[in-house]
Amino acid sequence: MADYNAMELMICIAARELEDGATVGVGTGAPCAAAMLSQKTCSPNLLIMFEAGGVAPLLPEMPISVGDSRTTWKAVMASGMCEIMETACRGMLDYTFLGGAQIDMYGNLNSTRVGDNHQKPKVRLPGSGGANDFASFAWRMMVMTPQDTKRFVERCSFVTTPGWIKGGDSRAKCGLPLEAGPYKIITNMAVMDFEPESKRMRIISINHGYSEKDIQDNCGFELLKAPKIVETPPPTAEELRILREEVDPLKLIIGR
Repeated sequence: MADYNAMELMICIAARELEDGATVGVGTGAPCAAAMLSQKTCSPNLLIMFEAGGVAPLLPEMPISVGDSRTTWKAVMASGMCEIMETACRGMLDYTFLGGAQIDMYGNLNSTRVGDNHQKPKVRLPGSGGANDFASFAWRMMVMTPQDTKRFVERCSFVTTPGWIKGGDSRAKCGLPLEAGPYKIITNMAVMDFEPESKRMRIISINHGYSEKDIQDNCGFELLKAPKIVETPPPTAEELRILREEVDPLKLIIGR
């Protein structure tokens, strides 16, 4: 049996994607845990930015919101949302982590409503916050989410956050940078990226214990496959130790 849970797996995989010296815009929860773990393992010079204004803090422990005072602990700057979004607009944000209730084959996200009737939806969700801004201008957008057919849908009920829109060059036609967009989708089952021409989601690595069939059966649209699909390296003992003892000792995130 694996000695880690699905949340720990996704956080460890995500942390490895953040190279040393990069800038990353995060919220609280799993994205913050991934950024903290990355700083403590492979990327000590990773610069973390919070939507509410904290820039390059030395996080003493896991914050509980983007406005938590810990997000500005020994920070370079305690600014505000406008400054953070303007930084993204200037092309100075390498990565961001986002999520939603639904994601489609082009990486568009829905965090507004489920159902076609906007006035009386089946489920009313919290909305965008800064997600639309981050996804529009950060160079690489990543998503960490459990995988099932309710989340991975053929068509989002509402597009809160733009991905590759309708694929191809449709993102550029909407006035957004074509070089920026969805980068990696990290789930409990696999890691996906996007085929360069069509911009459709494809499997690039499979997590231990799962198969291509498992991944496709838990997706509401047809996934493409990379020419060579590998097995995702599992979390190391040292990654798990740091995650459990230094990043999230109270299990606020990894205990979910």
